[in-house]
Amino acid sequence: MTGNIPVDMINLRLILVSGKTKEFLFSPNDSAADIAKHVYDNWPMDWEEEQVSSPNIVRLIYQGRFLHGNVTLGVLKLPLGKTTVMHLVARETLPEPNSQGQRNREKTGESNCCVIL
Repeated sequence: MTGNIPVDMINLRLILVSGKTKEFLFSPNDSAADIAKHVYDNWPMDWEEEQVSSPNIVRLIYQGRFLHGNVTLGVLKLPLGKTTVMHLVARETLPEPNSQGQRNREKTGESNCCVIL
């Protein structure tokens, strides 16, 4: 898909634990929950072995952090017209942020968009 990505869209290359990848186009206004639902509704045929039972357990990991459902791609400042890689996992719940990560966010003023692994 690289090369013909619309300049106002973000191309996400999603990687499963198995190593399989698929690319999807999203708007900067799309949230992690929107992406999870879209991927669930358009689950790739070659991902059949990894099929999940619900969009509510599809989780995105970006730069080592789980994305919360309401975080948009725009908030992450992902480059438009480019490909960004994220991991996709099936997980019932998000891990609690660890206390060290919370203190670091308070010091740096970093937004509370993600959970540190």
